[in-house]
Amino acid sequence: MRRRPATVPLVAVGVAVVLTGVLVTGLVLTRGGSADLQPSGGSPVVRVGSLPPPVPGHEVYGFVPYWEMDEGIADHLARTDLTTLALFSVTHGRGGHLATTATGYKRIDGPIGQRMISEAKARGTRTELVYTSFGEKKNSSFFGKADVQDTAIGELVSLAKSLGVDGINVDVEQLAIADIPAYGLFVGRLREKLRAEIPSAQVSVATTANQGGAAMAAAASVGGADRVFVMGYDYRTAGSQPGASAPLDRHDGDKDLAWSLDLYHAAGVPVERTILGLPLYGMTWPVTGPEQGAPSTGRGEVWIPRRNLDLLTGPAPAPTYDPVEAVDFLAVPDGAGWRAIYLDTPMSLTPKLLLANERGLAGAGFWAIGYERGLPAYTSLIASFRMDRLATVDVATGSPPGSGVAAAPSSTP
Repeated sequence: MRRRPATVPLVAVGVAVVLTGVLVTGLVLTRGGSADLQPSGGSPVVRVGSLPPPVPGHEVYGFVPYWEMDEGIADHLARTDLTTLALFSVTHGRGGHLATTATGYKRIDGPIGQRMISEAKARGTRTELVYTSFGEKKNSSFFGKADVQDTAIGELVSLAKSLGVDGINVDVEQLAIADIPAYGLFVGRLREKLRAEIPSAQVSVATTANQGGAAMAAAASVGGADRVFVMGYDYRTAGSQPGASAPLDRHDGDKDLAWSLDLYHAAGVPVERTILGLPLYGMTWPVTGPEQGAPSTGRGEVWIPRRNLDLLTGPAPAPTYDPVEAVDFLAVPDGAGWRAIYLDTPMSLTPKLLLANERGLAGAGFWAIGYERGLPAYTSLIASFRMDRLATVDVATGSPPGSGVAAAPSSTP
């Protein structure tokens, strides 16, 4: 799921894609919300902010990756108020056949996966099988061959029916612009075949928060995708300078969550089908000093909260909150130098969830459920969003908003 976004032009998608009968030849976006979708006739058909947003939904879409599928994950899920549980992931191999020996396939199809699915069904939580295909070369080969796609579709539908899930999520990353139309058709054909076997099933997609992702989301929407999970993270990566992975705003004026939602809106992705995906992890870099914004001295890496409970729940100094980017910051000694940690906590996630409300989205989602185990404030945050209570209670402390964040330990592994 966590892949660096493909490089696409900043100002325009630059590809002709047939969307709802309109030949889209350019997608122009300036930071601050002025965005138009230009059809071949030249007149804008969508302007961001031209219509009042619909009433927001409060769906919660949670990915659980196979490396979090251990003996404790089912109990953790039982306490997490998800509307959709996405099991990550299976992929295809030669000829489009599913890679049945891959770890993801075996865990989803094994005892832990079966328990997660059956217990989710008992709670009334939807489940989706996640299909992934990463790499431009692999994707170009796959989306250039209809018969190979048909093989994958047939086996995905068969597996979904065997598992008893309620849908399939399509997570394709590093897709060439020229392959976007074929991707949209694939989503549509998968949905048609799936619903022929499971009439109530849904197909969702996960797409990156940049221009290429918006174009893919638009194509998938036309293909009938029921939900679009915007991967609202990786704005900063291991090779970038330090900062929030999912910035609400930016100190440097670069792209942020609002920019991405404007982009998707301008591309015609229905807000009532859009899920704002947010990170349950942080990023850490070696830096020149302990102050926020200190430049890196090397590559960063992902920082998982549940693997650092001693730091989050121990006597170390509490993180400081940056209200601009909406991120918590912590500097810790690292040998002779310093290591900076930029982490999304319940406090920093709250305004981002409120952004989903303000935009009238279907809901929000997280990559990845399991990363927050042992920190029940995250579980409270999810429950409060589902109940639409974020504006009245600081879920991190149970106090009025702005009272800080408390990452209390839990007895659950």
